[in-house]
Amino acid sequence: MRVLLSTYGSRGDVEPLVGLAARLRGLGAEVRMCAPPDEEFVALLTGAGVPHTPVGPPMVSMVRPSSPADTSRRVSELAALFDTVSAAAEGCDGLLATGLAHFASRSVAEKLGIPYVYATFCPYLLPSPHHAPPSAALLPGRSLPPEVTGNRALWDLNAQSYNALHGEALNAHRASIGLPPVNDVRDFIFTDHPWLATDPTLGPWQETPDLDVVRTGVWILPDERPLPAALVTFLDAGTPPVYVGFGSMRLVSEDIARVAIEAVRAQGRRALVGRGWANLALIDDSDDCFVIGEVNQQALFPQVAAVVHHGGAGTTTTAARAGAPQVVVPQAGDQSYWAGRVAGLGIGAAHDGPVPTTESLSAVLQTALTPATRVRATAVAAKIRTDGTTVAATRLIDALSRKRPPVSAVNRNGRKQPRIGADT
Repeated sequence: MRVLLSTYGSRGDVEPLVGLAARLRGLGAEVRMCAPPDEEFVALLTGAGVPHTPVGPPMVSMVRPSSPADTSRRVSELAALFDTVSAAAEGCDGLLATGLAHFASRSVAEKLGIPYVYATFCPYLLPSPHHAPPSAALLPGRSLPPEVTGNRALWDLNAQSYNALHGEALNAHRASIGLPPVNDVRDFIFTDHPWLATDPTLGPWQETPDLDVVRTGVWILPDERPLPAALVTFLDAGTPPVYVGFGSMRLVSEDIARVAIEAVRAQGRRALVGRGWANLALIDDSDDCFVIGEVNQQALFPQVAAVVHHGGAGTTTTAARAGAPQVVVPQAGDQSYWAGRVAGLGIGAAHDGPVPTTESLSAVLQTALTPATRVRATAVAAKIRTDGTTVAATRLIDALSRKRPPVSAVNRNGRKQPRIGADT
């Protein structure tokens, strides 16, 4: 059995898919993967032994669209990855996509007539009457009608925004490859049967009749790499430090490293700074601080006093598994959701806004460093499940072995086909 896994996004999109790939291979499937060509992703895939087809420009070079016109151009670029993804999908029995890969990947599956699954790593992104949309529901520059307050009405506006921002570019590409237009872009992206790869304690899903969600649990890639010797020496030289890192976030505030180090010192702690894509650096030569590149966070986080981070799903989960108290300084996307979950579960604190001051960060860090937070973080760590990749891989192989037709696709006779992964 051959499976194509396709993603276009940051490490938070790539690494879970590599974890799933490893489990699929362990169950006997042949796996290929489409992912951005960034060096760290290539190294990750090579280390896992997963064949890699590079797609699109490196994620580290991407700039967030600043206008509807920029967004339309981005969608055209993503849809145009169709040819590369299609070549990688030749001979595959099914295709699973995450991140921004949906614009090309779903059309590929539809064109080839193979089963398709879209998976997401945050429940906040899925339409539900139980929560509002994750960001502005309307087009940029338009104000929200004062009479629109209910979640369902906000999601309706959110769907209109998807159509207005993405519909023309997406359908122009679909027409060029002989596929019919999409009337509802948001439903096209998520399908009516998306898979949710989150831990049920950290990222729970409340059932809704509007969407049939398959909950697999979080996808974790086990990391057996040893910590660098210099880092071990620093850890052993004093009390547990506070880790500060913003992962794949490039556009953090200029002085965030200074602010973070000063906030950590204000709590009488040592600081361990992760460079990340923002290339954070130390502010002086004091021996109470140490800077590191990409390391095994699964091995590191159990040894720190707290983790200050941007609130990516992967970092949040890794810190939670380690029982490390967290401070989330959300920068974009779903990170405000994870900040809220960390604060709500009592396993850390959420900073109000993306640009902290020394005083504001020190205040929330003080909360995270209390004994009560550590006790709660330890208790929640014991609840985090690690079988998500096994659940997802087993379900995917079972569905493909029964040769179920594409999810929510329309066959050549115009009839809607059954959904992959649906219970029978």
